[in-house]
This record gives sequence, structure tokens and C-alpha cells, in this order.
Amino acid sequence: LLSTKMHQLSDVVDAIPEVSADYESFSKCFKLRGFVSFTSAENALENCNSISEGLVHDDLQSFLSSHLNDGKHVLLCVADRRLAGLSDNIQCTSESMASEIFRKIRQFFPFYIAELSHFAESQAQIGLGHSYSRAKVKFNVNRADNMVIQTISLLDQMDKDINTFSMRIKEWFSYHFPELMKIVPESSNYIKLVNLLRSREQTTEDRLQEIEDIIQDHEKAQAIVEAAKTSMGFDVTDQDVENLTLFTDRIKLFLERRAKAYDYLVSKLSGVAPNLNCLIGSQVAARLISHAGSLTNLAKFPASTIQILGAEKALFRALRTRGRTPKYGLIFHSSFIGRAAKENKGRISRFLAAKCALATRIDCFSDILCNVYGKHLRQQVEDRLKYFESGEMPKTNAEAMAAAIIEVLKTIIFSTKLCGVQCISSKETIFCSWRSSVFTVISDKISLEFIF
Repeated sequence: LLSTKMHQLSDVVDAIPEVSADYESFSKCFKLRGFVSFTSAENALENCNSISEGLVHDDLQSFLSSHLNDGKHVLLCVADRRLAGLSDNIQCTSESMASEIFRKIRQFFPFYIAELSHFAESQAQIGLGHSYSRAKVKFNVNRADNMVIQTISLLDQMDKDINTFSMRIKEWFSYHFPELMKIVPESSNYIKLVNLLRSREQTTEDRLQEIEDIIQDHEKAQAIVEAAKTSMGFDVTDQDVENLTLFTDRIKLFLERRAKAYDYLVSKLSGVAPNLNCLIGSQVAARLISHAGSLTNLAKFPASTIQILGAEKALFRALRTRGRTPKYGLIFHSSFIGRAAKENKGRISRFLAAKCALATRIDCFSDILCNVYGKHLRQQVEDRLKYFESGEMPKTNAEAMAAAIIEVLKTIIFSTKLCGVQCISSKETIFCSWRSSVFTVISDKISLEFIF
């Protein structure tokens, strides 16, 4: 804590160029009024975190109280704007003109403390900076949404590469066996067949069962064998076949790796966003999280934003031209939108976006993750589709969520085997309350008391 006898901040700023030449001149203008070292690295980190959150740590409060004489006739300059209102008894300011003063204070600070060397100060600052940064970017293993974002991006890139390579194989092998592409247009099966057959000369009756195992269709397998006998393609050399086989081997490995990446995405989403995953599927859920940047960002979005997430260009074009705004974005790829009739797509997209917002917030802010809510939300969307088709009235949201809460409580009891559970019969009501460390839930059939 440094002090000066100048009465106006502008006077102090004007005096800086005159006294900043060396330490002797600077120390005559700015006197050391108080200094207290941190007791440990952990204590320094606590104070740093408090300042970053705009809070006054007890250490800072006691230090100021003991050195400022209740703040009478004192103007305290602070570098962080969030500390400008740290005390009602002390007048504080964080004007930008004081930035040059703080720069010079940092420059001459080691000279004020005789026991502090430049090396020790530098090491302490580096250690504190690393600890502070580590706390800010701390990896949370329970909410590994970054892995979901990277995996869905990887899957998109792999799909593009597989499509490009498949088109190359089809064009290449069609010169030799053009009829095969008409019989088996699906890329993955086509690649497997080319890798198995190698050439049309080897497509004989003996390999009929192997072909059928790949395409799971006896008639198509028989058609491939018959087409190979009368194919119009030209002959290829053994070297051509070898190069083609090596390429298909690589693509087969790529297809297997893509399948493993998809399985990894499903398992990861089951731990990160189980309810959203259960509601709209793995790929759509992952794309929503990726587009929002994180699960937390997605949870902060309203349902109207989630509905058109991914259709920003169409939205801004509609606003610019005063046209019709889009009804859906990424959620269009959900099976619910495709199953709805044309006149109901907009309504079901709004309903689905509302349920996605609810599922995302449960996944993001719930302490115990399970997919029970996602199952009930998915059933609500199914019931709403039936309502649009047949007019059958679905359950209300209150009824569906009440059933979900009861199922979650049963899951907690029988899966985690909590201690101190007491069950008694009660009335047909639902009531939740917190009383110190006791959580009481009364449902239509059961009353549960949990002691944590």
C-alpha cells in the first residue's frame, strides 16, 4: 500500500513523468504505507480468486482497516474496476488515468521490499499465474462436453472423406464392372464387395454365400453373380487389382474407425447429456452442443433459440428481406420432424425445442445424471405427434414430470442404496422441501426422507 500527499488524482498523474526516472525520485513522492506478505501460495490464490469475482477477501479487508484510519480524507486507487466499491467507509476510484501510476508501482515495487529479490518475485508471480489459470480452465470429467464437440466434428470430417473415397472407388471399379454399382448403390457395402471380389472373374457361384453375408439379400447376390458373367467392362491387370484392393483395405479400416467413433460419441453423451441424448438422438444432440459451444451455453439458450439453432443465415436473410423466418435449424434432423405432417412441422419443432431446452438444463445443472427425464420428455413428443394425427389428448406436462420425479427417486433409492430411507404411505400429493440436511419428498404412494 503506497501513499502520496497530493490531493487530486490528476496531479498525481501529471507528476509521474517527473518522478519516474529512478527509484529515489519515485520513493520521495510515493511512500510505503503498509505491506503484508501472503502466508502461503494457497492464501495468495484465494485472494486472487476473490478479486476476480469482485469480492473482498478477509485478509484484504483487515489490511485496509489497519492502515487507512477508517478511510478519513483518503482516496484509494484500485487497478481492478470490480473493487471500486469494496467498502462504504473508503472512497475508491478505478479511473483509467491511474493505469500509468500502477505501471510505475509494479516497476519499482521490488525496491520497496528489501528482502524481496527480482527472481523470487518473478517465480512467485509465475506460480500464482499458473495456479489461477489452472483453476479457471479446470477440466471437469463429469461434464466432458468438449470431447463431444470434437467427436462430432471428427465424424463429420470422416463422413466427407468416406464419401469422397467411395466415389473414387465406384468410378475406378465401374470401368471393370459397371453393373455392380447399379445393383449395390450403398457405399459401405460396395466397398466391402470390391474388397472381397477383387475382379469380376472371381465373382463366381462359389462366392455367392460370402456376397449374401455382406448385402443381406439373396436376390441381389444372385444378380451380382449373373451380371459378372455378362459384364460390359474392360479387363484389368493384376497390378490394377492389387492397387484397388489396397485402397479398399484402407477405406474398410476407415469405416470401422468411424463406427467406433460413433459408439464413443454415444457412450460419452450418455454421461454428459443423457436426457438430451435420449430425447433427440446422439448426433443431433452433439451438433446442438457443438453449435452452442458447450452444454452450459446451450442450457442458457431459450427454446426459441434452440429451435432455429443452425439456421442463422436463413434467419438473418429473412429479417433483411422481411420474408418468412425459418421454423427449424439443426433439430430438423430429428426423426420427430420427419414423421410430422407438413402442416404440423412448425408446431412439433416448437414443442421439441421446448423439451430440448428442459432436457439440456436438467443435464447441465443436475447433480445426479440419469436419462429418466429424457424418456418421459420423448414420450411427451410422441404423444403430441399422435395428438396432431388422431386428436387423442396427451398427458399434461405436470403429470409427465410428476411421474418422472417418482421414477428418479426410485432410481436413487434402489441404484445408489442411500442410507436412512424411511417409507410410509401418504396422500396423493407431491411436495419437495429442504430443511437443513434433510430432503423430504411426498408422492402419491410413498414418503421418503433422506439424511445426507
